Amino acid sequence: MELFESPRKKSEKHVHAPLAERVRPQTLDEFVGQEHLLGAGKPLRLMIENDELRSVILWGPPGTGKTTIAHVIAAHTHADFYSLNAVSAGVKEVREIIARAEVAQKAQGHKTILFIDEIHRFNKAQQDALLHSVESGILTLIGATTENPSFEVIAPLLSRSRVYVLEPLTQNDLVRILEHALDVDSAIAKKSVEILDMDFLVFLSGGDARRMLNGLEAAFYLVKPDAKGIRKITKKDLENAFQRKYTIYDKTGEQHYDTISAFIKSIRGSDPDAGVYWLARMLDGGEDPKFIARRLIILASEDIGNADPFASVLATNSFTAVDYVGMPEAQIILSHCVTYLASAPKSNAAVMAIGAAMNDVHRLPNLPVPLPLRNAPTKLMKELDYGKEYKYSHDFQNNFVEQQYLPDNLKDAIYYKPTENGREKTIKERLEMLWRKKRKKG
Repeated sequence: MELFESPRKKSEKHVHAPLAERVRPQTLDEFVGQEHLLGAGKPLRLMIENDELRSVILWGPPGTGKTTIAHVIAAHTHADFYSLNAVSAGVKEVREIIARAEVAQKAQGHKTILFIDEIHRFNKAQQDALLHSVESGILTLIGATTENPSFEVIAPLLSRSRVYVLEPLTQNDLVRILEHALDVDSAIAKKSVEILDMDFLVFLSGGDARRMLNGLEAAFYLVKPDAKGIRKITKKDLENAFQRKYTIYDKTGEQHYDTISAFIKSIRGSDPDAGVYWLARMLDGGEDPKFIARRLIILASEDIGNADPFASVLATNSFTAVDYVGMPEAQIILSHCVTYLASAPKSNAAVMAIGAAMNDVHRLPNLPVPLPLRNAPTKLMKELDYGKEYKYSHDFQNNFVEQQYLPDNLKDAIYYKPTENGREKTIKERLEMLWRKKRKKG
């Protein structure tokens, strides 16, 4: 076991370990948060208390307790417990643990639990190496991941594991963790410390308890004791310790899809403030500004359409400008476009129109084109009445003449239904005047 990191061995905290490690809970009663999993009578707590753990995947944001749960399990279980980090370990280490687990099971009847932190960093071949052992019961797997396991864990392994979702820690949870650290830590607790803005410290953590505790420790050593020996940590000290609040954003994972979804829905919902906020979140997280600009082009047609035809022009021009200018100035262009699109009148009539037309195309494929609308480049075609009786619209008053443009089976169909919003109201009035009364009657 000395080859592998063991949470059980880490119960003896080294004085030079980070604060978050020194005050890490070792029992279920010390654990703060995740009541839906670890509260009295909840499934994960019962499995730990009864030492009857099954393979699980712990999925949640950073600093919400995934690794700490592994430490608690290590402290409670009678099984052999191994821990790997997927960043530094590979198939070789996994196979060594499996070999030990097989010996322990055959020789002593011992169970083996393997905790893999950041399991999403294992590739398919590395995850495949676990399959047989997990399926046969040689290993009980605990995987921890910040990424959606549906995308990052192979399906056969996922189907053999129970996924538990960890929720972001609440402000109350974080305050309790903070107060516990100040009470029990061997280094900081021995010295007088006063945090003048605890809410700001919690805010800077972004819901990550590990970040909060390590940020506190950094601020603690930045501040000199006053005449009474008290270290008073101010808001400025916390800002200096944290430098900035890092945005949790994975450009290829769950955060990417959730954030772009919130962004699009905010603009569709005509909330420019929310649109700009999610834009800032994406840009701060390193999202490609051209990806954002492309989505805005789609949105301009999908959600605004003819209610404001200029929206599509602006979105397309914004993409070009972003491509020319680049960051950081591109954020101004994107903000210009987002605020306009969010404030514009909305219509999805164009989306509904093409959807309805596609349905009829699939339902009634290959309907013949009406003869007057057919092209007649040859004599034979003309003799077959191709193009006969076609009426050229510009030869008539208001550039309009009543004529059938749809196949016979669909001659009274209405696909495009303009709204009363923005420019579409004018479009609707014109179409009603030209066509709709007759078509509706028909």
